[in-house]
Amino acid sequence: MANAKEISNRIKSIKDTMKITKAMYMMSSMKMRKARLQLENTEPYFYGIQQNISEILLHFPSIEHLFFDNRAQDQREWVKRKAVIVVTADKGMAGAYNQSVIREATEFLKQCEDYKLYVIGEVGRRYFSARGYNIQEGFNYSVTNPSIHRARVITELMVEMYKRDQIDSVHIIYTKMVNSMKSEVDIHQVLPLKTKDFVKQELAERTGDGAFDDSDYVVDPSPEKVVENLAYNYVTGILYGVLVESYASEENSRMMAMQAATDNAEAMLHDLSIEFNRVRQAAITQEITEVIGGAKALKKKKEKAKAARKALAAKAEA
Repeated sequence: MANAKEISNRIKSIKDTMKITKAMYMMSSMKMRKARLQLENTEPYFYGIQQNISEILLHFPSIEHLFFDNRAQDQREWVKRKAVIVVTADKGMAGAYNQSVIREATEFLKQCEDYKLYVIGEVGRRYFSARGYNIQEGFNYSVTNPSIHRARVITELMVEMYKRDQIDSVHIIYTKMVNSMKSEVDIHQVLPLKTKDFVKQELAERTGDGAFDDSDYVVDPSPEKVVENLAYNYVTGILYGVLVESYASEENSRMMAMQAATDNAEAMLHDLSIEFNRVRQAAITQEITEVIGGAKALKKKKEKAKAARKALAAKAEA
């Protein structure tokens, strides 16, 4: 059993650690709320873009655009070259957040015959580099403080490769928040955009035959050009939403991990306090026992000395 000083040192160390975990919890909570607020402020704009794209596709159902999967070549069966973007964290201490994304990404890459791997976040880059994956160089983006500018830069890179026919699709693997207590890994196809996500069945039923009468519907300079610009901004919105959602999920996971660490520390403090009291009580009992033992020994010594003096006195009288 440890002595009282060792237990006291452990209690002090745990209390110092608790101060750190509580501070990290508060910081993660603040960062998560800030990220969610940024996303909520931009959502109306991107929802508006989605609505505009839906209207154009409904009025001009014959459009076959590069950004959408309604072209004839998109229906062919061949080994498609995929760009896979994996979003991890820049640091750990976030529970199973990074492990969940990496595990899902690894399984997805096993099913891809031809792909280019892009990793956002230092944890993911270290993991895939250490295991021999061919990570695209120059794609060293951070997940901290996501911004529209960062999403636009990534969009430009993906769209440029897509236009040059260097890749056939873009997939992003990230973590989204289901609620404040649960997050899950999602694999989302960014390009080509899925036409069915825009041409909703309930909207198509407004005309009966699945298309609007476009005789009085004018799009300048052309439906194709407008759709291209809108689709580019929509993809930027998707990537921005993914970056924010991942960052919020990371901070939420870190909050939960720090809360769990604080709860465990409090449980350890409770057990150590009980152990400390037992050790202290044992030490006090030992001291009392030693005092009583010493008093008894001193009493016996005095009694022996008294008896010796009496014996000497009796001998002298005789």
